[in-house]
Amino acid sequence: MKKVFTLALLAMMAIGANAQEADNKPVFTVVKEIPITSIKDQNRSGTCWAFSTLSYFEAEILKKSGKTYDLCEAFVENKTYMDRAVQVVRLHGDCQFAQGGSAYDVYYVLKNYGICPEDAMPAAGSLYGDSLNNFNEFFSLLEPYVDAIAKNKAKKISNQWKVGMQGILDAYLGQCPETFTYEGKTYTPQTFAASLGLDWNDYVSITSYTHHPFYTEFPVEVQDNWRNPGSWNLPIDEMMQIIDNAVMNGYTVAWGGDVSEEGFTRKGLALAYDTKKMESYAGSDMARWLKLSQAKRTNIIDSLGINAPEIIPTQEMRQERFDNWELTDDHGMLIYGIAKDQNGREYYMVKNSWGETGEYKGIWYMSKAFIAANTMDYMVNKNAIPKAIRKKIGI
Repeated sequence: MKKVFTLALLAMMAIGANAQEADNKPVFTVVKEIPITSIKDQNRSGTCWAFSTLSYFEAEILKKSGKTYDLCEAFVENKTYMDRAVQVVRLHGDCQFAQGGSAYDVYYVLKNYGICPEDAMPAAGSLYGDSLNNFNEFFSLLEPYVDAIAKNKAKKISNQWKVGMQGILDAYLGQCPETFTYEGKTYTPQTFAASLGLDWNDYVSITSYTHHPFYTEFPVEVQDNWRNPGSWNLPIDEMMQIIDNAVMNGYTVAWGGDVSEEGFTRKGLALAYDTKKMESYAGSDMARWLKLSQAKRTNIIDSLGINAPEIIPTQEMRQERFDNWELTDDHGMLIYGIAKDQNGREYYMVKNSWGETGEYKGIWYMSKAFIAANTMDYMVNKNAIPKAIRKKIGI
């Protein structure tokens, strides 16, 4: 009888645990979803900026014309890395050459160099025997090459370094075509970009910090913003209002921000965890919480699921985290929808570029609090901005 009672108790505990897990697992209801192109995979490359922003412009084309395009990341990367190397050399190495970039880099290439479809250049990784991007060998050659030129002791350098640089870029990314055929028509990259039907004057960047005046433009001070384009500086509530207004009116948002926080999981969920409230779940104070191993903290957080407490992001919090290096420029993604969980908490539906990974096959559900706390900046069509805000910034 004792054995039967024990087995029954264990069964009840298992049922209870499963029920708790079910209660904590999000069930999403879509509020608004905008058509997007397919999930891509940047693989082992720091090119989220190229993937996310080309996805953004592909969504813009979808909205405007209903046509689906697969635009070429390698074209954008080839042009951008050469331009970045030129700047590093021009400044004698007093700036960073790296794999990363910004949404503005893609915009700049589209506007100034054009673009081609994906199949007009070699498939990613194919030139060096891989099936996807793998920039390990590529950048182990490229970074020291640029550094050697930029810090050369010669009184005068020739332009031949650009020939060598272009050779490395073409060897790993493929040559950018001068002309190509698409759906029976011949294009140059410039005429192809023009055929997409987008107005390059429609796009602006938005941010929110207090070390510059609100309703003015300034270049966000992060290393991958190396072209130094301006972002419109708005209060946090208006920064978020624009995202909501954009999505509800059928516009996507090319988002850049910090995904290094604990709340950004590899399973497809992102919450702005309130770690001070988490201490109660550790059975002690914050000091104990901080001493827990990462695995134990993750287990506690995972057990809470969507019931984990979130912070209420503030303007002061954003500024403090930016100034102390907590809020960093980690990743670019595409916001394309809004959803709610069973508790009523709202999330943005976000397209990633890590292939069909996580529980939602390449889609992340990122809470509005997470986005408010961790946005570095984002690109949006100016027509998606509420008229009252547009009036304040004069666009």
